[in-house]
Amino acid sequence: MNSLSKTANRDLMAQARESLRGKWGLAIVTFVIVQLIMTGVQMIPSVGSIGGLVIGGPMSVGMAIFALAISRNQNPRLPQVFEGFQKFGVALGAYLLMLLFVLLWSLLLIIPGIIAAYAYSQIFYIIAEDANIGPLDAIRKSKEMMCGNKWKLFCLNLRFIGWALLCILTFGIGFLWLAPYMFTSFAKFYDDLAHPAVMPEAEPVTVEPAAQA
Repeated sequence: MNSLSKTANRDLMAQARESLRGKWGLAIVTFVIVQLIMTGVQMIPSVGSIGGLVIGGPMSVGMAIFALAISRNQNPRLPQVFEGFQKFGVALGAYLLMLLFVLLWSLLLIIPGIIAAYAYSQIFYIIAEDANIGPLDAIRKSKEMMCGNKWKLFCLNLRFIGWALLCILTFGIGFLWLAPYMFTSFAKFYDDLAHPAVMPEAEPVTVEPAAQA
């Protein structure tokens, strides 16, 4: 059963700013480290894009864990971005399937590809919270959650365009603040769907040992 996101996007963004209060430094450093890792892996000779594909899923789950910790006013820690590797198999599988499905839909027209990307947008938050879910189940659950909510998430993205243009005027430096603002807002959006009764706070994110991933 899917539910509609009821919190206005402007309120989700305001909640994100409040959750980031006192955590901007940590969020910026974490974002920079993740980007350096992703870029560094892709620049390794004979590894390149394949390496990026291999770590893309686990790192996305790790960023979801970190973003949810900030969003829920818990105890965000930089090492959380690596906890996705404890769910390596399901994270990699979901990541590759998501890319494949989006590509296939994009072969029809660009719009179906974009719609598919929004349908799969909650996959890594779902994996972050569910220790037993598989790749296909995570994809299915994300599609169910986003039924009726794609336009709202699209509008939330639009709200950051003005900020992105301002960041360009700062020669890209502003993106150091915009990126944490965005991923925290998206975590708020997920909680508004998955845990509407306990917004803005929810149960802590737990990660099971790799053997249970």
